[in-house]
This record gives sequence, structure tokens and C-alpha cells, in this order.
Amino acid sequence: MSDRQLFLVFMLVPAAMTLDFRYHSNREIEHYLLQVNASNPDIAHLYSIGRSVAGQQLWVLALGLSPHRHTIGIPEFKYVANMHGNEVLGRELLLQLVSDLVRGYHGNESWAMQILNSTRVHFLPTMNPDGFDRADSDCHLSQGRFNHNGVDLNRNFPDAFADPPGQHDTDDDSGREAEQVRAVIGWLKTETFVLSANLHGGALVASYAYDNSGGELAGQASLTPDDDVFVHLAKVYSGNHASMHKGGRCADQGPFKDGITNGYQWYPLSGGMQDYNYVWAQCLEVTLEVSCCKFPPARELVPLWADNRRSLLAFIRQVHLGVKGRVLDGSGVAVRNAVVEVTGRRNMQPFTTNKHGEYYRLLLPGNYTFTVTYPGHEVLTETFFIPFGPKRNSALTHDFVLRRFATATGDPMLSTTWPSSSSPPPWTLAPLGTALALQRLIS
Repeated sequence: MSDRQLFLVFMLVPAAMTLDFRYHSNREIEHYLLQVNASNPDIAHLYSIGRSVAGQQLWVLALGLSPHRHTIGIPEFKYVANMHGNEVLGRELLLQLVSDLVRGYHGNESWAMQILNSTRVHFLPTMNPDGFDRADSDCHLSQGRFNHNGVDLNRNFPDAFADPPGQHDTDDDSGREAEQVRAVIGWLKTETFVLSANLHGGALVASYAYDNSGGELAGQASLTPDDDVFVHLAKVYSGNHASMHKGGRCADQGPFKDGITNGYQWYPLSGGMQDYNYVWAQCLEVTLEVSCCKFPPARELVPLWADNRRSLLAFIRQVHLGVKGRVLDGSGVAVRNAVVEVTGRRNMQPFTTNKHGEYYRLLLPGNYTFTVTYPGHEVLTETFFIPFGPKRNSALTHDFVLRRFATATGDPMLSTTWPSSSSPPPWTLAPLGTALALQRLIS
């Protein structure tokens, strides 16, 4: 596109899309998001996931072709910033990214069209607005880091390693903060997020799960079953960044080979959000430390945006890694809570289908064997090749079609039918472990 065409596009975009390079207050962010939402009803949807302890709305802006609701086959992606109130660059990066995407979409720019036509992207610019209100502009001090109650929000999520086995109740509100229990955790239960990044400051590195460990590893990494995917995701961000990939760019941090690190190997962290996303929400999240200074001077916002823009866009595209599809029962109906496992990747909590019967599995190119389990049906095992989805802006689509167990005529204990098509079989109302046990009994 020529400079003249770019100028014309800029002039045609509503004033709400233009954004100064400066730090914006919580009220200004709210006003900007409201303007974007009102000016772009075809691709934007603004909603709140709750309020902070001090009562401030936690606004999320969704961008996509169907911004108000999930579309089957379209993955959900999210960016979260300002979890620590004094780590502020992420707020402005997300606002600039919103402006960039909307402007690019209205200008028929292919990169913006490809992202918004294939992905629903959610932006939470500030998870801790109360902390931001108390933050000062010091590069290293922690004033404003915590929420209104003085709690570090990235140390207060349920932790699969810190709690005794079977005791991590993610529905337990006790000891959790408003920004988590009634906001982020609840948010993760309403949307099937596939990929996420959490923007922090104070270092320049892409950090990935696990942040905690089941034992003392003495400086070693604590690796997930999907470590290869996490390393790839971290390298996508680091490699597209102007300097992160060089490692050790901050005087007091690093060195980090390739600008990435396993979270636990860097430093152990209990109750972190990225581990919670992965273990309980089936969402692979990476923590992005995007500036050596926690509160960079405003004059540096333009070059810092230039450093991160390409990485932010490239990372969104990784939501199309691997394979997606639905699990269909013996009647051809998509089913919820079917277990979809990949051989060699034993997750703490198995990946299951959502309320639409969908599954999403981020995987690098290669041959994989899947095992699909659902009560009343034969275990299904299939092996197939998965290509590199981001090049096509879509993961491989593959539906799993199950077969019911053979039944003995007249034996009600072996029947896999129920009186009303609107009423699920009783085992689907039971917890997953109970449901699987029932399945074993009737098999």
C-alpha cells in the first residue's frame, strides 16, 4: 500500500481509533475501549469480566468476525496486561495493538484481515487497575505491584503443585481476590481459550510453564508434557522481537539463551496464572517480560511499540498450531467432556471437549496418535499427520466419530439410550473421574 493510500485509510478511520503514545489512566482506557466498541459493531465487542477490589471494571475488548460469541472452529485467543499494577508497558502495547488491528482491518490490510477472519482475539489491558493507580514511575521498585488488598495476583491462583493431591478446588472462593475468583477464573470457564500471553515488565524474556514443581529440581527446568510447543511459542515472540532473542539485554537479568526461559528454572513461583491456565483451562499461556524498566519513560513508548509489534502479531497466529475439531457420539451429536489425549503427553488434567463438543490441541508438525474416550462408547484411537497451521491461518480440522458399545437386548444396564434427547445420560452429570469409572463398569 502506498503512502497516499495509507494516509487516506488513516483519514477514514474514526477518531476513536487514533491513540497517542503516552500513558493512559484507567478512565481513559475505559473511554477508549468504549469508543472502539461503538465505532466498530461489526468486529468489536466490549464486556466486563468483573470488578477490582476497589470497584473498577475489568474491561475486555474482543475483536473478530463474530465478536459477541464463540464460533465453532474459530479459536479464542487472549492478551492480558498490567497484572502487576506497576508493570505498565503492556497496557499501552495492547491499546496500540487494538488500534493497529482495527485500522488495518478497515484498510483491507491482509495481515489484519487474516487474523480477525480466523481468530477471536480478547484484550484485557489492565488486570490490576487499583495497583496502577498507586504505582510510581520507578523502574525497579514495587510500589503499585499488588492489588488493593496488598496481594500479589500472580501468587494467588490455585496451584497444582503446592496443594495436596485432590485438594486444589478451583471453585473455592476462600483466599482468592476479586480480580481472580470473580474475574479471571470465571472468565476462563466461560470461554475456551486456546492460547494466551500475560504481559509483564522488569526483564526482557519469554517465560513458559511450569513456574512451579512437584519437587526440588535445583536450578533445573520443570517441564510440561507440551514443552516442545511452549519452547516454540516463546521463541516465536522472542525471535520476532527487536532484541529479546539476543538474551541478557537487561543489566540485572539473564542471560537468557534465545531470549526464553522455563519459568521454574528462572525462579520458582507458586500460584501463578500461566500454570493455572495450562493445567485447568487447557490454555497454553506464556509470560512476556517486555521491558527492562517496569515503568519506562513515556518518550520510549514509540520505539518499544516498534520492538514488540511484530512479536505481538506473530504470537496470535500460533493459535492455529496443531489440530481442532469436534467429538461426535454414536448418533452424530457433538458431545461435551469427551477426553482427547495425545500419546506421550499425559497432562495433569486431561484435555476435554467444550460445551460445543470441540477440542483444540496446539501441536508442532508431525505424526500423532490420539485416544478419545467418552462414556457409553468404544475407546477410539487414531494416528494422523498434522501440518503447520499458522501458514494457512487454520489448524488441521479433524472430527472424531465414536461408536456406541454393543448392547445386549433387554438388559437395561447395558442400554445406551435415555428417555429424552434433551436429557443427558446420568454419567455425564457426574464428575469426570466418576464418569470414566462408570464407563469401565458398563464395558
